[in-house]
Amino acid sequence: MEYHIRYDNAQEALVLLDQRFLPTREKFVVCRSAEDIVTALVTMVVRGAPAIGVTAAWGCVLAARELEGKDDWHNVLERLLERIASARPTAVNLRQAIEQMRRLWTPDLSLRRLVEVWRAQAAAMQAHDIAGNRAMGAFGAHLVPRGARIMTHCNAGALATAGYGTALGVVRAAWDRDKSITVIANETRPFLQGARLTAYELAKEGIPVRIACDNACAFLMQRGDVDCVVLGADRIAANGDTANKIGTYGVALLAHAHGIPFYVAAPRSTIDVHTPDGSAIPIEERAPREVTHVGKARIAPGGVPVYNFAFDVTPASFITAIITDAGVLRAPYAEAIRALFARP
Repeated sequence: MEYHIRYDNAQEALVLLDQRFLPTREKFVVCRSAEDIVTALVTMVVRGAPAIGVTAAWGCVLAARELEGKDDWHNVLERLLERIASARPTAVNLRQAIEQMRRLWTPDLSLRRLVEVWRAQAAAMQAHDIAGNRAMGAFGAHLVPRGARIMTHCNAGALATAGYGTALGVVRAAWDRDKSITVIANETRPFLQGARLTAYELAKEGIPVRIACDNACAFLMQRGDVDCVVLGADRIAANGDTANKIGTYGVALLAHAHGIPFYVAAPRSTIDVHTPDGSAIPIEERAPREVTHVGKARIAPGGVPVYNFAFDVTPASFITAIITDAGVLRAPYAEAIRALFARP
C-alpha cells in the first residue's frame, strides 16, 4: 500500500488518503498549499511519524510553489516552513524532514530552482522510507517465532509511513516468510487506529488479525495468547526511551510482567540523538472531543474535563530490542545508538 501519499504533478498538489474515514470509506484530500498541509497534519488526515515526515517534505514543495512571483519570498517561505514544522510536536520526523529540506536551500538558488530541488528530495525521501521499511521488516522477521501471536498497538503500518510499514513491516515480512503468524490489534483509544487502520491494512492483505479492546491486554497475556509485542515509535531518545501512542507504556509493563518480548520498530530518522531521555520528549495533548465522542456520538457528559495525551513514554529498560532499517539494537541502548550514528 503506497497510494495514500501521492504527489500529483499535473495538479501540483499532494493527494492524501484521509485516514479519518477508514475503514468504511476511502476519501482523498488534495493539498495545494502549506496551510493545507498543516491542516492535514493537525486534524490527522495523515498520521504516523514517517508519514508525517514525508508529508512535511512535500509541504515544503507546496510552500515554495505558492510564493512564485513574489519578491519577498525568502522570509515568507521561512515562516511557512516553521508553521509546518510546528504542526505536531512529538513526532521527530516532522522537524527532521523540514531541516533536510532547509539544508538544500542555498543562497544562490532561485525560487523556481528551489522547487525543483525540493521536489526531487521529497520524492527521494519517500522512496527511501519505503526501502528502509522493507529492510526493517527483514531484520525484524528473524525475531518472530513461527506461529507467533503478535500484539501491536496503534497503527505502524503502510498508512503510518510512505509504504510497507515499520511494526507492520515486520509483520508483513514474517507473513511473507510463511511463519504463519497472527496479529492482535489493540483498538487504541481514543482515535482507534488499531481497530480502524491496522485491522484494515492486514485484513486487506489476508493476514489473520483479531481486534482486542485496550483493557483486554493483561488478560490476553495472562492466558498465554501473546508471544511477542511489535509496535512503532514517534520519537526515540538517545538512551532508548521511546514515545509512542498513548497506552504503549501500559502494554510494555504488562509484557515485562509476563516475560513477553517487547519490540520497537522504527527507522533511524525516528531516533533523536539530541533528546537525552524520555523526560525531554514533548507530549502532545489533543482536543477533548476525541475522548468525549465516537464519530458524532457523545459518550461522556458535557462539562467534564478530559485527559487526552496523544503519546506516552516507555523506558528503555522495558524494550527487548529496537528494530531499525540498519539492524537490530539491543541494550545498553545509549551505546548502541551512538554506534549506529557513528557509522559512515
